[in-house]
Amino acid sequence: MRVGITGHRGLPTEVAVRVQDLLTEQLKAYDPRDLTAISCIADGPDSWWARMALGVRARLEVVIPATEYRDGPPPDHHPVYDELLNRADEVHKTGMTASTSEAHQAGSELLVGLSDEVLAVWDGLPARGYGGTADVVAYARRVGVPVTVLWPKGASR
Repeated sequence: MRVGITGHRGLPTEVAVRVQDLLTEQLKAYDPRDLTAISCIADGPDSWWARMALGVRARLEVVIPATEYRDGPPPDHHPVYDELLNRADEVHKTGMTASTSEAHQAGSELLVGLSDEVLAVWDGLPARGYGGTADVVAYARRVGVPVTVLWPKGASR
């Protein structure tokens, strides 16, 4: 089973803890021997999912939306990003250089194309900018990739 992830970054601490609990529960639905996690390894749900999958010895494939993508997340995430990238079984690139909204959407579309299912840490609201979680969910649904939405009841960003 190839399971991609998309989700909101910068979640409040309480929501982040609850989302990690939801991801931990979701992980139990898969046989780790047959699981490949697919992630852009941004800070937040992307890297949490990647780490959790590696923690149960599943495979990890990383999608890099743009050459300059690593510079976008906060500097304190760079070591996590580098570690996950180094542990990836495969790395997929869009070929884009600038880390723009268009590159992020292209990376997400590549991720969706590699996935049998996409987990979406999504509050159900429209994207705040092009390439946001809502756009990724809409794209996955449009191309027929199942989406499992994970969002804590009563939580807000």
